[in-house]
Amino acid sequence: MTPLFDYDENREAASAAKVRALEALLIKKGVLGSDSVDAVLSHFETVAGPFNGARIVARAWLDSDYKRRLLEDTPKAIAELHFPGMDGAEGEHMKAVANSESVHNLVICTLCSCYPWPVLGLPPYWYKDPVFRARGVREPRAVLREFGVPISAEKEVKIWDSSAQIRWFVIPERPANSEHLNEAQLAALITPEAMMGVALVPAPPAA
Repeated sequence: MTPLFDYDENREAASAAKVRALEALLIKKGVLGSDSVDAVLSHFETVAGPFNGARIVARAWLDSDYKRRLLEDTPKAIAELHFPGMDGAEGEHMKAVANSESVHNLVICTLCSCYPWPVLGLPPYWYKDPVFRARGVREPRAVLREFGVPISAEKEVKIWDSSAQIRWFVIPERPANSEHLNEAQLAALITPEAMMGVALVPAPPAA
């Protein structure tokens, strides 16, 4: 993926050091338990994350009635799959939109970094960047092109602004040559970037 912004090479290491220092301070002051951060990380590795969104999309690809229900009432359709943790942080008001031959959807948050954590996990750093948030609205085709997703002039690009009221995610187009795949195999193809609209789902190897 082509980076949209230039960052210092030590950015991630510097951020990690700040997080460790803050964590140590909060534990020392008794605000956090020593295992609190590990518990949160475990939650997003095993309960809430893009593996949920991938299963939702794969089901929608295979079941047109489910896709219709998902678009009409997203929380209710997700509840059919009995995932844990769907009503937790950032999951109270989720809404799905579908890419098609005529429409490509892009999700941003112009105010901060509202994001559907239960189905996509934690937001990537660039999603929170003011440059992405501003350019995504002003010149979405250019931004998508930099992510490796050129959109033809004939295809409409719709922008969905996530907020505390609604957190959006995308049902990407099903790739070609995937008719032989089952739900689990389809889910393995789907990335959080595709469910944000900044990537396409690649076609699998021929059967």
